[in-house]
Amino acid sequence: MLTPYPRRRRVLAVAAAVLVAATGYSVAGSATPPASAAIGQLTWSDEFNGAAGTPPNSSRWRYDIGGGGWGNNELEYYTNSTSNAAHDGAGNLVITARRENPAGYSCWYGPCQYTSARLLTAATFTQTYGRFEARMKLPRGQGLWPAFWMLGNNIGSVGWPTSGEIDIMENVGFEPSTVHGTLHGPGYSGGGGVGAGYTLPGGQAFADAFHTFTVDWEPNAITWYVDGIQYSRKTPADIGGNRWVFDHPFFIIMNVAVGGNWPGSPNASTVFPQTLTVDYVRVYAYTSDGGGGTGATGPITGFGGKCVDVAGANTANGTQVQLWDCNGTAAQRWTMAADGSIRALGKCLDVSGGSTANGARVQLWDCNGTGAQRWQATAARDLVNPQANKCLDATNVSSANGTPLQIWQCTGGANQKWTVPG
Repeated sequence: MLTPYPRRRRVLAVAAAVLVAATGYSVAGSATPPASAAIGQLTWSDEFNGAAGTPPNSSRWRYDIGGGGWGNNELEYYTNSTSNAAHDGAGNLVITARRENPAGYSCWYGPCQYTSARLLTAATFTQTYGRFEARMKLPRGQGLWPAFWMLGNNIGSVGWPTSGEIDIMENVGFEPSTVHGTLHGPGYSGGGGVGAGYTLPGGQAFADAFHTFTVDWEPNAITWYVDGIQYSRKTPADIGGNRWVFDHPFFIIMNVAVGGNWPGSPNASTVFPQTLTVDYVRVYAYTSDGGGGTGATGPITGFGGKCVDVAGANTANGTQVQLWDCNGTAAQRWTMAADGSIRALGKCLDVSGGSTANGARVQLWDCNGTGAQRWQATAARDLVNPQANKCLDATNVSSANGTPLQIWQCTGGANQKWTVPG
C-alpha cells in the first residue's frame, strides 16, 4: 500500500464546456476510441469478465486501504472487501460506496461512517504516454466523488505534486451533468490545477447511462474526451511557466470517495449504496509514427498534376483545401495516419459540418476523430470518406490553382484520382 497522498481538490480554474447534441456523440459509449495519429496497439486492459461477486484481478489491481482522509478530508474508509469492489457477472466491475462501518473502522474524524474502494496499478502496470480510457456509469448524490485518474510512479521519491497527476475524469455529486479533466504539478496543484469541464446537454446526468472517458497523452500535450468528443487539450504553454512533469511512467487509480473538501458531505438526499460501474479500462501505446501505421508523409497529387493544398498555409479552422501547383511547402505535406485521418499543419482534412451531401466542401479542422475526418485510399486511387460513401473531388472538374475540393458521388473521373504518400 502506498503512503497516503493528496488527491484532487476543488478545481478553481475549471471552464465548463457545454457541448450540444449536434456534436453527435453516442451516450451509450463505444469500444472504438477517439482517433489519434499517435495512438498504437492495446498494451493493457481489463474487461471485467469475472464471475459475480469475485474480487478485481490481483494481477492488474491492488488496493489503497484506510480512512485518513487522503489529503482531502474524505469521510470513507477504503477496504479490500468484495462488498466494496467486485465483478457483477455481467462484464463490469462495481465499486460500491456504503453508509456502514462493519468492522469498527477508525477514520481521521472518529468512527468511520462510510466504506468504499480505491483500486490502483502502481505495483502492476505503469506506462508513459498513450491512450487511457474507461467506460463507466457514475454514482449519483450529494457528497459522492468518483474518479478515474493517474499519478506519476515516482511519487514515493519526489512526492506530490512533483510526481504529476492527470485526472481523466472527476465528478462531484452536486454537479450530476459535469465531469472534469485536470493536470496537477508543481505550481499548479490543488485548486490551481489546470483543466476544464464537460457538461452533458439537455440536463442528462452521468449516472443515467454509461459514458466513455479518455485521455490521449503525448509528449508536450494531453487531450481529454467524453464519448469521443474532445473538450480540452493542455500543453506546457498552459501551465504558466511551471514545470511540465508528464514525461515519465504513471499508474492508474479508480475510486469512489465520500465527502471531502470539494464535494462536501452527504446529506439527507443522498441514497446509499451508490455504485461506480466500470465496463472496461483500456490502455493503448503511444507511437510517434502515426498510430502504429506507416505514417507516410508527403504530397497528395491529383487532377492536372496539382497538389492538395491548404489555402495560404492558414491553420485556422475552416480554411479551404484546394488544388495548387506543387511547391513542397508544409501546406502540401500530408500524413496518412493509421486512424484514417489525413493531417497537415497539425490539423485534419475534414468534410464541412460532417455533411454527406454531394458538394460538401473539404476544409482544415482540429482533429476530432469524427467520421468527417476518416478517409480510405483505394487501389483505384479514390480517396473515399466512408461516412458519406463519397469521393474527394476537384470541384467542377477543374485543375486551376485555387480549385476547392469537395466530396461527390464516386464517378471514376480523373478529378477524383489521387496519389497519396507511401
